[in-house]
Amino acid sequence: MNAMTFAEKIFKAPCGAIVFARPDLVLTHDNTSSIFNTFRKMDGENVADPGQLMVVLDHNAPPADAKLATQYQDIRDIVTRQGISRFYDSGKGICHQLMSEHARPGMLIVGSDSHTSTAGAFNALAAGIDRTEAAGIWKRGETWFMVPSSMKIILNGKLKEYVSAKDLALWIIGMIGSDGANYMSIEFHGPGVNNLTISDRMTIANLASEMGAKNAVFPCDRVLNDFLGVKSTGVWADNGAEYAREITINMDDIFPVVAAPHNVDNVKSVHDAAGTIVHEGLIGTCTNGRIEDLRIAGKILKGKKIKDGFQLNVIPASRRIYLEAIKEGIISDFLEAGANVLTPSCGPCLGTGQGIPASGHTVISTANRNFLGRMGNKDAQIYLASPATVAVSALSGVITDPRKKPGNEKFPYSAPQSSTFMIREGENRKNGNVWNYSDVDNFNTDQMFAGKHTYNILSSDPASILPLLFADFDPAFSKNVSQGDIIVAGDNFGCGSSREHPSVGLAYAGVKAILVKSVNRIFYRSAINQGLVLIVQKSAVEAFRVGDKVDISFRSGEITIGTVKFRFEPLPARLMEIIDKKGLVNYMKSV
Repeated sequence: MNAMTFAEKIFKAPCGAIVFARPDLVLTHDNTSSIFNTFRKMDGENVADPGQLMVVLDHNAPPADAKLATQYQDIRDIVTRQGISRFYDSGKGICHQLMSEHARPGMLIVGSDSHTSTAGAFNALAAGIDRTEAAGIWKRGETWFMVPSSMKIILNGKLKEYVSAKDLALWIIGMIGSDGANYMSIEFHGPGVNNLTISDRMTIANLASEMGAKNAVFPCDRVLNDFLGVKSTGVWADNGAEYAREITINMDDIFPVVAAPHNVDNVKSVHDAAGTIVHEGLIGTCTNGRIEDLRIAGKILKGKKIKDGFQLNVIPASRRIYLEAIKEGIISDFLEAGANVLTPSCGPCLGTGQGIPASGHTVISTANRNFLGRMGNKDAQIYLASPATVAVSALSGVITDPRKKPGNEKFPYSAPQSSTFMIREGENRKNGNVWNYSDVDNFNTDQMFAGKHTYNILSSDPASILPLLFADFDPAFSKNVSQGDIIVAGDNFGCGSSREHPSVGLAYAGVKAILVKSVNRIFYRSAINQGLVLIVQKSAVEAFRVGDKVDISFRSGEITIGTVKFRFEPLPARLMEIIDKKGLVNYMKSV
């Protein structure tokens, strides 16, 4: 082969190839019991390789009701029976933080969580998959991959005081958009990389998922070797490798920013957002719950009091970090300032645990998503920001610049046009057998199936999923969807979480196909794994008008909109086998 990118070297194949590969690590969390049910449906009994698996109880830690507590015990029993040694019980930490103890240069890592990309900080190719795919790996030890194209981001300079990796990551998302790196591998190059700590790199790699990327990766350099305490060259791209896009960023130019409701790419300078009233704050999660994040927030809050009526929740990313923060006196600083310090968990981030916001409240959070309803209440708004910005805003009750001498900056890129987020009760978007969401971009998984339901209803129970499908977006959908229906939608369809409930529910409902302008990577994989055909054909969507009949021929790769025909590339033969067998479960039973 010619000069190769990092991803091409990992998969030993050129961009665009479909390969089957064996991951070094397979991460699952509270969804493990659902994965086990699917594994059994595949006629699985004993996992192919217990040493390949890592299980963490974190999304509902500690469980808030008897059903979730029983689920946790079921997972403990599964782990024991299957001989899985990499197991972290409730309270040990968030899975992506705990992965730092296992990820190593050159590894191929997958996880049933979209933010598995965090492990790219360790020079690993780390990507999110869905639950069904995780079950398939449990059975066979391998899965399919499409070798991604790559984006090269060259970093120069150094971040200034009170400007963080979170600001840099949001800056990149605001620059390229939430689908700007769809199905790409992002490589970080340049002298500026040396000025980023492993914590910084984890934050940036974590947010690669919000750019649509398959993964993000940093080189195996002195910083990483010092962190790991080993000497390794890892894996890196060749000089002269071919990239789909190259971007150069001078980190000296970065200033504090926020992602405003309700899209992660709706990025504004803190100067532009300054003065916006905020009622609640969240510092922590897998994005910004490391000791470096707690230190900067604690420094700002030490000896001060948060504004009366403001609620600030702090979540260390692991028990080890929590203990370190206690030893350094940071936890005392938080408590004395009036903050709540919660058990290491994911809960408030997706709305399954403590810290769900009140109706009408605006939250400023260090988490990674701000979709409407993301934190468990569709009547709240979420701004994303750095730990420093959240901490200083907690003191004033309005969005505030953490720097001593704030600038008057304007974010240099245009925020995206807002998509349609809510549809009025009773408004029926169905015309014939076509559901028309062609004007909706960034139709995310929280809108399709709210995160608050994720662990009360297993993805292996499609009949229970269906009544809640699109419930907070188009209440008419679940009542009126029929066998053979077609969905037409806009750009970046299925962005957000790796939860497979939407694709499971749509396949169960008998949806014939989904026709979109563009699609999020994990949702695309999830659709295939459920035997659900998803077609990317922008011109066809743009040509669609209410009342048009839509006909699709999967074999010939042809779409008819009214009387006009459009072509699309049929799926590769090996993936069509999964579609033909009505999903990965049946495919796995047959091989």
